[in-house]
Amino acid sequence: MTSNIESLETLSQEYQASIPTDLRESQSFDWYLQQVTTEPEIARNAHQRVADMFDYYGTEYDEEAGVVEYRLASEDPLYDGENTFYGREIHEAIHEFVNKVKSGARGLGPEKRIKLFLGPVGSGKSDFDRQLRRYFEDYTTREEGRMYPFRWTNLCDVLPDQDPTDDVVRSPMAQDPLVLVPLSQRGRVIEAINETLDAPYTIRNEQALDPASEFYLDRLLGYYDDDLQQVLENHIEIVRLVADENKRQCVETFEPKDKKNQDETELTGDVNYSKIAVYGESDPRAFDYSGAFCNANRGLFSGEELLKLQREFLYDFLHATQEQTIKPKNNPRMDIDQVIVGRTNMPEYKDKKGDEKMEAFNDRTKRIDFPYVLQYEEESEIYRKMLRNADVPDIHVEPHTLEMAGLFGVLTRIEEPSGGQVDLIQKAKAYNGEIDEADDVDVKKLREEATETAEIGEGMEGVSPRFIGDEIAEAIMDSMHRSREFLSPLTTFNHLEGNLENHGSIPEDRFETYYRYLELVREEYKARAIEDVRHALAYDLDEIQRQGEKYMDHVMAYIDDDTVEDEITGREQGPDETFLRSVEKRLDVPEDRKDDFRQEVSNWVSRRAREGQAFDPQDNDRLRRALERKLWEDKKHNINFSALVSSGEMDDDERNAWVNALIEQGYSREGAKEVLEFAGAEVARAEIET
Repeated sequence: MTSNIESLETLSQEYQASIPTDLRESQSFDWYLQQVTTEPEIARNAHQRVADMFDYYGTEYDEEAGVVEYRLASEDPLYDGENTFYGREIHEAIHEFVNKVKSGARGLGPEKRIKLFLGPVGSGKSDFDRQLRRYFEDYTTREEGRMYPFRWTNLCDVLPDQDPTDDVVRSPMAQDPLVLVPLSQRGRVIEAINETLDAPYTIRNEQALDPASEFYLDRLLGYYDDDLQQVLENHIEIVRLVADENKRQCVETFEPKDKKNQDETELTGDVNYSKIAVYGESDPRAFDYSGAFCNANRGLFSGEELLKLQREFLYDFLHATQEQTIKPKNNPRMDIDQVIVGRTNMPEYKDKKGDEKMEAFNDRTKRIDFPYVLQYEEESEIYRKMLRNADVPDIHVEPHTLEMAGLFGVLTRIEEPSGGQVDLIQKAKAYNGEIDEADDVDVKKLREEATETAEIGEGMEGVSPRFIGDEIAEAIMDSMHRSREFLSPLTTFNHLEGNLENHGSIPEDRFETYYRYLELVREEYKARAIEDVRHALAYDLDEIQRQGEKYMDHVMAYIDDDTVEDEITGREQGPDETFLRSVEKRLDVPEDRKDDFRQEVSNWVSRRAREGQAFDPQDNDRLRRALERKLWEDKKHNINFSALVSSGEMDDDERNAWVNALIEQGYSREGAKEVLEFAGAEVARAEIET
């Protein structure tokens, strides 16, 4: 019991330590003016604060992908990578969003637009929107993310008709205290603030007070003979504000409902009926600032499935964006300051895009495409994250399982290449960064062609990661039920194929095409399985090193038009072209490209020599694969592949040696046996056919 009490005390202390120390403290208006003069960032608007938030958690430039990655998405530091985002396309979308926010922070126009995330189901737009809100909440608890509204106090001392429960009233719109300064004087205050501001933007604030605050200020000024200083000293307190979606503070999520059960007051607020009897219907104090735009002020407004809203509802967004105001029923316009984010799927976008009556709304929208991931290894990381965040049974995921599932997903999303020079698998490999596997492939040109042929954009249609993730989960449970403690690509393929037609989001006219893609993936896996078995059966480091050194001696002699010493006779002779081509053909290097390949390898060796590194073919992926494949071709005729399939035809020690070699490559023991039999059968069949 004592240890439990101590644990509770520790948790309590940690919770208290996480709360900003000044959260429950109040300060004077003079204190705020001093603070904002020395730390002008606390008076930032919503776009400026959100822009700084991304930089606060860190950025890095991915040179290989050519995009800026923001750590709150690429690493998820607050939650130990639980919601990390993968894929070049996704990080490009996030970067585009941040650029629009940063442009809005500078007042360049995007601050007056809806940032609309457009993408197919399961592309990650909802996850990123949620991530954005979670990090904004955390950022406002930090010293760097501080913001302050004000509250009215001691109102009953001056206003005889004030409800005693309203003696202290927080700024209904959580406005910055600078709005209390008349515009005629505010400009000078802000000018002084900007003189000490070290930021790419300037502080601006031309907002008017919300109607309730305007009412209190007018009444109090009348009481103090227009002495603003007296009002500020006696009736204004400055308090810390922390964004909290659950408390509807600076973060608000709005979702469409049935049109019969939803009206504009959910966005802009409504009359507080409990106060009408006290103040009267037309009194500003009787208004309830509970609309989504009101709650999101100074922070983030998130519109779920925004285009599913009725057209009349979307009209409220016109002034909220362009003029940055809202118009509650029977109330004057109110200024708002927030980053408005919307999300929508393809069907709704297509429906609204051609609607002439939506022209004004579309004009106030900045579309940000959130496509599916188009790099299959990055796609596999999504499934790996899914398994990492779940209570996965004690099961071993075999090599290539998640990658091949990802490859199937990518094939359904990319545009089929035209011209016949590159097939679909080659294009997927090129997108994955395997340029060396697809010689003469211009990735930039492939992307440009896809942009021209895709209806909206490449990656905006295809199979959702959710479908593939669900089938991986089913395959895991199926393996467990059959007492198979490993998940293989073959089992996963069976589940994908068996349930393809049962998934509601896959159009019927795509079934045949997707079955064909599954066969392409099976063939790719077969090649990789054979490669793994080849590696296990014919791998000899010493022989690969010897062959590699021989290859480089003959390459250098070829390039320098020199001779090389014969290994047997010791006599000088010209480079052995037959030997050179026997290595290069293993990588399908054509005759007319052999000079380029040899020069490439020669440059690599020279560069390593300058750096003081010895030659090791293991360090050059292309050369290593070529030598391994040549060694395999030299040895495979001495291997009884039929014996791999039938355990009775092979010595147990020999089989175990090969199984152990596969285990070193990441296979489980049972999985190694399966792939050994699978690849052995395929090679044996190919040997018979040839």
